[in-house]
Amino acid sequence: MGTLYLVRHGQASFGANDYDQLSERGQAQALRLGEYWRERGLTFDAVYAGTLKRHQQTLAGIVQGLGGAIPATQSRPGLNEYDSEALLRAIHPAPLPRPDTPELYRHHFRLLCDALAQWMGGTISPESMPDWNGFSDGVHQVLEEIRHEHSGQNVLLVSSGGPISTAVGQVLGTSPEVTIALNMRLRNIAVTEFTISPKRLMLQTFNTLNHLDTPEHRSWITSA
Repeated sequence: MGTLYLVRHGQASFGANDYDQLSERGQAQALRLGEYWRERGLTFDAVYAGTLKRHQQTLAGIVQGLGGAIPATQSRPGLNEYDSEALLRAIHPAPLPRPDTPELYRHHFRLLCDALAQWMGGTISPESMPDWNGFSDGVHQVLEEIRHEHSGQNVLLVSSGGPISTAVGQVLGTSPEVTIALNMRLRNIAVTEFTISPKRLMLQTFNTLNHLDTPEHRSWITSA
């Protein structure tokens, strides 16, 4: 059986005007993951990624760390993150203050969890977003493609917390509430592993950061 390595992007620019841009720490995180895999001789037979800048930048850092060529990337919009700003506007039309304090940060994510629950339940329809079923189907289609075409191979997939937690939820059959909780716990550049067989995908690990588990790198662990 093969292994699907689902990687959440490195630290982006939370609180900035353009979130969809890796920070310096995020770039270093991606490079470190590639170096870690190179040290262990890991290679990939196929590569998938979302089309957002932070996905492509994360993949570029991983490739640099791997120090070699990888298969052509299969870019899939179904691996793109939901629009958190549209979700928040759907339940809180008034502008929110920049979440630049611990209290405002917690408030931001409490609202986001509420908005996600309402979106998944069909209560709200955020502007310019698919409904929850459409979003979930986009993730499912990519997983099915990988299962059918890459059984027995190593596959790298770079995406965001929403699609990755949705993928885990689909494999485990979790409730929407659990899927949201998984989403909120995914850390930057964390690795989640599925075993790929012709019949099914099976969860092996979730949200691991073995590549940062050294005295030098533990301070690099981030979540937003």
